[in-house]
Amino acid sequence: MSTIAVTGAASGIGAAVCQHLEAAGHTLIRVDLRNADVNADLSSAKGRKAAVEQTLAACDNRLDAVVACAGVGVTAPSVGLIIGVNYFGVTEYLEGLETALANSGNGKAVIIGSVAGSHMVAQPHPMTAAMLEGDEARSRQIAEELGDPAAAYAASKYAVTVFGRRKSVAWGKQGMRLNVIAPGAVETPLHQASKEDARFGEAVKNFVAPMGRAGVPDEIADGVDFLLSDQSAFVNGSVLFIDGGMDAMVRAHTF
Repeated sequence: MSTIAVTGAASGIGAAVCQHLEAAGHTLIRVDLRNADVNADLSSAKGRKAAVEQTLAACDNRLDAVVACAGVGVTAPSVGLIIGVNYFGVTEYLEGLETALANSGNGKAVIIGSVAGSHMVAQPHPMTAAMLEGDEARSRQIAEELGDPAAAYAASKYAVTVFGRRKSVAWGKQGMRLNVIAPGAVETPLHQASKEDARFGEAVKNFVAPMGRAGVPDEIADGVDFLLSDQSAFVNGSVLFIDGGMDAMVRAHTF
């Protein structure tokens, strides 16, 4: 079976993804801050480098897939941390593993984005532009000056989705695939923390999908299963919304 690296593996969506993949017989390389096969801090360049090096050592430079689940929300200790983990923690980790994925012959990756990323303003914010230019210091600086965790979260998820779609073009030419899942509200510890937050709790509780409930991690993991399977062999550069209709509710005419 395949060897698959999963970031953010210790809880929430990442833990559900690991349960699904392990049940299917895949070999996993779990990546998280602690209690994982690779313990690393994806919020810093040093931590990302360590995560890449340890993952490469664990897979002997041949990797079948990556699922980038690691992320932080609006309750993160700092606004800059949101940028560091949600964008650079994904992009630098994936880029560091490109050769190992190519060595498998048909490497695949799934980025866990967010429905919030599709709701960014029509003209990307300078914070987003800085991320897409690879300027971490500048994007963190803009985020800290703005001081709006919700804007930083949405911008980071928008930027990482753009990154994934751009990267999928080059990957496709090598027989590789990269797709993004955009969950809506999902019952995870991260979502619970947002609901309990004094600043954002009421808005989070009131933003309910047309289906009348939040998702559960297994429903997102089902989407990952599909995107890593042969059933999705011609799916590349796509954004799969698993959000109970949230995106359609907010922007039915934009897709």
